[in-house]
Amino acid sequence: MPDKKILELATPYLPPGKKPRLFTDTSDFMRINPYDIICIGKRHYLVLREEKERRFGMDEPKYWVKRTIELETGEHRIVKLTFHESFPLKLGEITIICYRSPEKEARILDLVRGHPNFMQGFTVRDTRGNPVRVIEIIRGKPIDYFVAQLALDHYRYFRDHFPRFLEYFLIGARALAFLHAHGERHGDVRRDHLYLETETMTPKWIDFDYNFDYQENPFGLDIFGLGSILLFLAGGGIYTPARVAEELGKEVAQRIDESDFSLIYRWRIMNLKKLFPYIPQELNYVLMHFSTGAEVFYESVEELLEDLAPVVKMAKEGRHVST
Repeated sequence: MPDKKILELATPYLPPGKKPRLFTDTSDFMRINPYDIICIGKRHYLVLREEKERRFGMDEPKYWVKRTIELETGEHRIVKLTFHESFPLKLGEITIICYRSPEKEARILDLVRGHPNFMQGFTVRDTRGNPVRVIEIIRGKPIDYFVAQLALDHYRYFRDHFPRFLEYFLIGARALAFLHAHGERHGDVRRDHLYLETETMTPKWIDFDYNFDYQENPFGLDIFGLGSILLFLAGGGIYTPARVAEELGKEVAQRIDESDFSLIYRWRIMNLKKLFPYIPQELNYVLMHFSTGAEVFYESVEELLEDLAPVVKMAKEGRHVST
């Protein structure tokens, strides 16, 4: 039971009659519910709810990630508790083991402190030594949210809006290169992990607690993640054969062959040039490095950015729509 002073701080946020429990050991995070209090680092965090992650059109609760109020300051914080899991991921014929590493996220939080393109926070050990990460809230949305809000046909989206999203992408890519230069990987590069701060539109990476074993190309999965984001931004969405048939016609869908799909997500079409002929060849060339037909893969973010440079130049000059 928290002491009288902490109870007084928590009372305005509690339902009538609710008596919060106090946790100093967060090992069994499933027992920590809304209106319980986590005490770490001489601070008290009142749990409001579990955070959720949107995957495959569904919101999945992340029971180890709590939205809280820091009672001493009244600031909202995300508190990430220790959770370990691992799973295999197929990259062509290669199986890569991915795993969650709270310790790695704690290292990166130290590394990127003050960097404008990463979420900010710090790590505190609970009474059992678990690394608990306390994260500042980002006032923003994932980059794909802003694309979806435009609701334009592809030509108008690509002509008028792709250049600024490309700029956000470049900032995010350079931030990843910063991590790699320090021997660290993001581990879970996805479009919903690249936020744009609403007020400033500053790109910020979130969630660094995944890692992977891939000795042949140590940063390979991060770079494939960038390829998937670039695909989304260039297409203004993800195109599957069914979507192409419905929106662009069966004749266009019939042009797609096996080599045009993503190497990781076999239902995503990487060869956008076959869908939208006005996309510059230079952009399609970069995208095809992430397809099943690719024979050469990027081993560094710098290689990707070098190939993307002509596209950036064309976008700045308004020449990115081929005639």
